Amino acid sequence: MTGQEIVFALLGAVAVGSALLVVTTRRLVHAALWLVVSFGALAGGYLVLTAEFVAWVQVLIYVGAIVVLLLFGIMLTRAPIGESADLDSPNRWVAAAVAAATAAVLVTVLVMGFGDERIPLGDGGAGSAEQLGSAVFRTWVLPFEVLSVLLLASLVGAIVLSRSDVGTDNDDDDHEREGER
Repeated sequence: MTGQEIVFALLGAVAVGSALLVVTTRRLVHAALWLVVSFGALAGGYLVLTAEFVAWVQVLIYVGAIVVLLLFGIMLTRAPIGESADLDSPNRWVAAAVAAATAAVLVTVLVMGFGDERIPLGDGGAGSAEQLGSAVFRTWVLPFEVLSVLLLASLVGAIVLSRSDVGTDNDDDDHEREGER
C-alpha cells in the first residue's frame, strides 16, 4: 500500500465514523456538525484522488451552503436544539439492519464492478474542471438539471417552513378584512 492509499483509507474511516455519528446522535445541532466533518473527509478524499476542483466544490457547496441551510432550517423551525427523546425511533434496529444490508449490496456491487481496477493518480488531469464540465454538460446533463429542480424545491420548502404567519388564525381575519373593503 502506498501513502496515498493509507491517507485515503483513513479519510474514508473518518467519513464513515462521522456519518454514523450524524445518524446516532440525539442532538440535532451536533448531527449537523458531524455532517461537516463527514463532508470535509470526503473533500480530503477528492484531494487525494487529485480532483481538486471537485474537492473545492464539495467544501463550498456542501460544507458551506448545505450545512448552513440545514442549521438555518433548525433555527427557523424552532426544532429542539438540545438533547431530545423525539429524535429516537423505536425502529432503530430495523433501520440499522436495512442500512447494513444496503451497505453490503453497495460494497458488493462496487467490488464486483471494479475489482482490481486502479486510477492513475499522477497525471493531474483526472479531476480537472474542463473534464468535469464536459462530463456534466454532455453525459450527465439530465440528472444535473433534475438535481437543480430538487434543490430549488427544497429552497422553496425551507422558505415556506420558516414563515411564522402560515396557518395562523390571523390569516382568516386578514381575508375577512380584505373582503370588507
